[in-house]
Amino acid sequence: MKWTTPAFLSLFLILATPATIQAQSGSGDGYDYSINASNVNTITITNYTGPAGPVAIPTNINGLLVTGIGQYAFWNNENVFSVTMPGSITSIGDAAFDSCTSLITATIPNSVTNIGLEAFDDCSSLINVTIGSGVTSLGQEVFSGCLDLTKVTIPNSVTSIGDYAFWDCFSLTNFMIPDSVTNIGDFAFWECTGLTNVTIPGDVTSIGDGVFDECTRLTSVTIENGVTSIGNDEFSLCTRLTSVSIPNSVTNIEQDAFYECTSLTSVFFTGNAPTTDPSAFAADNNAVAYYLSDTTGWSAFSSNTGVPTVLWNPLIQAAGISNNQFGFNITGTAGIPIVVQASANLAGSAWTPLTNVLLTNGSWYFGDAQWMNYPGRYYRISSP
Repeated sequence: MKWTTPAFLSLFLILATPATIQAQSGSGDGYDYSINASNVNTITITNYTGPAGPVAIPTNINGLLVTGIGQYAFWNNENVFSVTMPGSITSIGDAAFDSCTSLITATIPNSVTNIGLEAFDDCSSLINVTIGSGVTSLGQEVFSGCLDLTKVTIPNSVTSIGDYAFWDCFSLTNFMIPDSVTNIGDFAFWECTGLTNVTIPGDVTSIGDGVFDECTRLTSVTIENGVTSIGNDEFSLCTRLTSVSIPNSVTNIEQDAFYECTSLTSVFFTGNAPTTDPSAFAADNNAVAYYLSDTTGWSAFSSNTGVPTVLWNPLIQAAGISNNQFGFNITGTAGIPIVVQASANLAGSAWTPLTNVLLTNGSWYFGDAQWMNYPGRYYRISSP
């Protein structure tokens, strides 16, 4: 036994260890790769060594199925202009394309379920990204610093947008947050100075601080019913934001939420006054809070924030035809802003704004000369 045991151990180390090392990695077709421990017939790309230009990642390399793009696989590669991925890939690792400054387009297939942190961080030439329907989460800083990014297609499978996900995407002008999203991380769209309008879906139950901080071209914000809180610095320094509607589901507005939104004139509330930090509307010298009848807490809200409050109560009265126009009187609190909208289908959602006015003296007459051009037309009053 004194000689048998060392001989056995020696044989095991000599034969098994080199075989294991050889099975872990390889190269071919311009890629280095590692073999996945969970399935030795599949690989994850670890480095790109191929030529400059557009890159179409193959489904197989050396007869092995490509299922992943690993951490830093294309990191700092300045020669890749576009990338197309096969349907075999399920995962894109952290910083996989970080600092690929010549990358212009990327198409992520439906098979991908995970996109790592900083996966496309600082891809400063990236213009267009299509994300497949298998992705459920966009990680931290996934597209931050993509200065030329103008279009991102996000599927309804995505439920979470991570911290700083689109930070400094200056050129992003048209962005739709899917209804599937329930979580938006801190500063997710910080300094997206190209955004002009945004809708926060009602299913968002968690929204971080500073999500739209310093979005200086943002003029319109829709917060759907269901959102419960507006966080710290949420819209601070959105200097072109003129009006915002806050649904009755919002019960809390935190510190500096609308700080220095210097163009903000109208804040419309559909529920009771939420608990609001005194600094929430700091430096918004022209802001007025409009509230509905049968809601409460507005005297305390005004005392706490310094924002004056006004009852918003327009009514349509005395509708009829006069001088070949269909029209009606609108009455309400003097000076409140209103929009008259029309639709040809009461069951539809397409309402067209017809006019935007102030009830300067507490009343105003609206006349529609186009009413006979429609088989049926419906009217409503809304806030701007």
